[in-house]
Amino acid sequence: MPLSEHEQRMLDQIEQALYAEDPKFANTVRQTNPGVHYKRWIIKAVIGFVLGMALLLLGLLLSSPDSSIAVPVTISVLGFIFMLASFLLGANAWRKAAGGGAEAMLAEAETETKQKRRGAKRPGMMNRFEERWRRRQEGEE
Repeated sequence: MPLSEHEQRMLDQIEQALYAEDPKFANTVRQTNPGVHYKRWIIKAVIGFVLGMALLLLGLLLSSPDSSIAVPVTISVLGFIFMLASFLLGANAWRKAAGGGAEAMLAEAETETKQKRRGAKRPGMMNRFEERWRRRQEGEE
């Protein structure tokens, strides 16, 4: 929804005051792109996944028949947990970078609601089967 003239003037005044008060911060905010943050999260997640895999393999390599098994298993389990957490962080960042954030989920919910409304007007396969069954029971066919 576009801003009214009064709201636009107020916004311009706030922006000018921000530039006057802290120009470095204002420049940083103006140039910041949310996609850059998500890409950084994805890179960090990939690095974390690789480190988790290294921990997992290190735990497997440390296990020997002569030594205690508790330490290598602990290292391997921590590596797996690290890999899992990194994967989830990366998947979340990937979804947000692709535009699958809260706005996309709201739009999807609205689409589903519209489809349900259309479905009420035009019955689906199960509704047709139920209608046929009802007519047979009533002796119409």
